[in-house]
Amino acid sequence: MRRGVVEMCGISGWVDFERDLGQARGVVQAMTDTMACRGPDDEGLWLAPHAALGHRRLAVIDIEGGRQPMVAEEDGRPLAVLTYSGEVYNFRELRAELAARGHRFRTRSDTEVVLRAYLEWGGDLAARLNGMFAFAIWDTRREELLLVRDRMGVKPLYYRPTQAGVLFGSEPKAILAHPLAQPPVVDADGLRELLALVKTPEHGIYRGMYEVRPGQLVRVSRQGLSRRRYWRLESREHTDDLDTTVRTVRGLLDDIVGRQLISDVPLCSLLSGGLDSSAVTALAAKALRERGAGGIRSFAVDFAGYSDNFEPDEMRGTPDAPYVHDVVRHIGPDHTDIVLDSADLMDPAVRAAVLRARDLPTGVGDMDVSLYLLFHAIRGHSTVALSGESADEVFGGYRWFHDPEAVGADTFPWLATPGIARYGGLGALLDESLLRKLDLPGYRAESYRQALAEVPRLPGESGLERRMREIGYLHLTRFVQILLDRKDRMSMAVGLEVRVPFCDHRLVEYVFNAPWAMKTFDGYEKSLLRAASADVLPRSVLERRKSPYPSTQDPSYERALHAETARLLDRGDMAVAPLIDLEKARATLDLPAGPGGPLGSRAALEGLLQFNAWLEEYGVQIEI
Repeated sequence: MRRGVVEMCGISGWVDFERDLGQARGVVQAMTDTMACRGPDDEGLWLAPHAALGHRRLAVIDIEGGRQPMVAEEDGRPLAVLTYSGEVYNFRELRAELAARGHRFRTRSDTEVVLRAYLEWGGDLAARLNGMFAFAIWDTRREELLLVRDRMGVKPLYYRPTQAGVLFGSEPKAILAHPLAQPPVVDADGLRELLALVKTPEHGIYRGMYEVRPGQLVRVSRQGLSRRRYWRLESREHTDDLDTTVRTVRGLLDDIVGRQLISDVPLCSLLSGGLDSSAVTALAAKALRERGAGGIRSFAVDFAGYSDNFEPDEMRGTPDAPYVHDVVRHIGPDHTDIVLDSADLMDPAVRAAVLRARDLPTGVGDMDVSLYLLFHAIRGHSTVALSGESADEVFGGYRWFHDPEAVGADTFPWLATPGIARYGGLGALLDESLLRKLDLPGYRAESYRQALAEVPRLPGESGLERRMREIGYLHLTRFVQILLDRKDRMSMAVGLEVRVPFCDHRLVEYVFNAPWAMKTFDGYEKSLLRAASADVLPRSVLERRKSPYPSTQDPSYERALHAETARLLDRGDMAVAPLIDLEKARATLDLPAGPGGPLGSRAALEGLLQFNAWLEEYGVQIEI
C-alpha cells in the first residue's frame, strides 16, 4: 500500500465574540471528550479570546507532526487554525501545487495541505478537495470561523448558533455537552423529522441545532452567520454511447478505489455478497495485486442459523452467505465471517452504546446493533474498511426504482414501498391526538415538494427520463444521508474509518447524468456497475437481485424484544408514556413473534424501547 495518512477524527468548538474563551478550557474539554470514540489516540485544544477549538485524533502516522488543532503561523503569529476530520484523496497533487506557489510543509499529513489550501484560496479551497471531510477553520486575521462539509455528506458536522457566536461538533453530543445547549429540547418539527424518514437537509432534530449541508460552507463572524453551497448536483447532456459510458465508469472506479487504498494501517473490505461490496472488494484486490502489495482482507456479518433457516420476505430474496463465499472463492481475499446470535443483539450494554453513538432514536433495531458489532470485531484487525455504501443511490439499485407504483407515487418512492412503509417505528404506537398534531403525511408532502423544487432538469426532458432524474436526485440528497449517517456513527463509535468509493463526486456527477435507459440496459438494476465490474466478479453475484443489509429472522430475538417491552410497559414511570397509546403498545405485544408476525410490529417495539432509553439517558424535553 502507498504511504498516506488517516485522519478520521472528532472535532468540536465554540466561537463567542462577547466572551474571553481563553478561560473556557473546561467547557471545551468537556465538548471534546465526547468525541473520544471518534479519535481514541490523541487530543488537542486551542484557545484564543473569541475562539476555542477541540480535536480528538485517530492517529496512524506522523503523530506529532499531524497533531491538531493545527496552526499556520507567520513571524510567530497565528494566521489560521484548523480542526479537521476526514481524508482528502488528492492531497498529494494539492501539496505539489501549493509548494509550487511557495508554501512550505512541516508534516506529511493531508491536514496541513487543507490548512495551506485555505491560506491560498480561502473558502474556494473546498471545491478543490476530493474526499470525505468535515472541518472548521478559525481565521485569526478576520476573526471568522469557516465550517465545511464534503459534497456527499460522508462526514458529519453540526452547529448551534448562539447569541454571540456558535457551537459546533462532529456529532450532536459535542454540542449538547455545552451548558448553552442544555436542556436538550425536541419540538414538534424535530419529532416530525425523527419519524418521517425524509432526512431534511440541515435539520438537526434538537431545537436550535443544524447540520452543515453536504457541499456547504457556513461562515460565522461578528456580522452574523451565512451559508453558501460550493457544490450541488447539476444536469448535463450525456453524449457518451453505452460502451464509452461503461468504460468511463470502470475507469473512474479503478482510480477511486486505487486512491482509497492509501493507508499505512491494516485495511479491509466489507463484503455482503451483493454487487456493490463485491465490486469494491474485487477491484481493491486487483489493484493491490498489481502493486505487489498482497491481497485484501474482507469481513461479512452473518447470524447463527440464518442461511439454513432463511425465509424470503418483501425485502430480501436470498441470504448473503452463499454469495459472500462465491466471491471469496473467486478473488481469494483473507476472509472472516462475523457470526452473531440473538444474545449478542439484545446485549443491554451494546444497545446502550448504539444509542450513544446515534444521539437520537433513529436506528432500526438489530440492523444498527449488528453493524456496530461487526465494526467492533473488525476493529480488532483493521483500522480502515472499504464499503459499497451508496451504489444503490448512484446506479439505481433499490427495488422501488423499478416498481411502477413507487415511481409514479406523489411522494418519496421509498415511502411508497410496503417493505419500507411497514418499518414505521414508534409512529405506529403514538397517541392519536399527537399524531393529528404532528400531521406526518403533511410534513412528508411538504418535504417532498421542497426536494422536487431543487431538482436540476434538462430542457425538454420529459416522461420516464425526467421522473427518474427526480428519483435519482431524491436518493442522492435525502435517502443516502440516512445510510451514511448510520455507517459513520456505528463505525466511528469503535474508532474504525469506513471509506465509501461510490460517493466520489466525479462518479456521482457522471452517473447522475447517464440516461435511465443506460442504467437498466441489461434488464437488471445497476446495469452500468454490473457491466463495469463483470470481469472481476463471479456469475452468481452478477445475476443476484438486490438484497438489503440483513436482519435476523431468529424467533428468539423477537421473543426477547417482546419480553423487554413487557417489562417496560409494566413500569409506571417510563419517559415515553406521554407520547404513546398504551393500549396500542399492549396490543402489539399480543401479535405473533417471528417470521409469521407482521414486520411493523417488530419495528414498533424497537422504536418504543429506543425512544424511551433516549428520553431517559439524554434528559430530552419534548415540547409540542
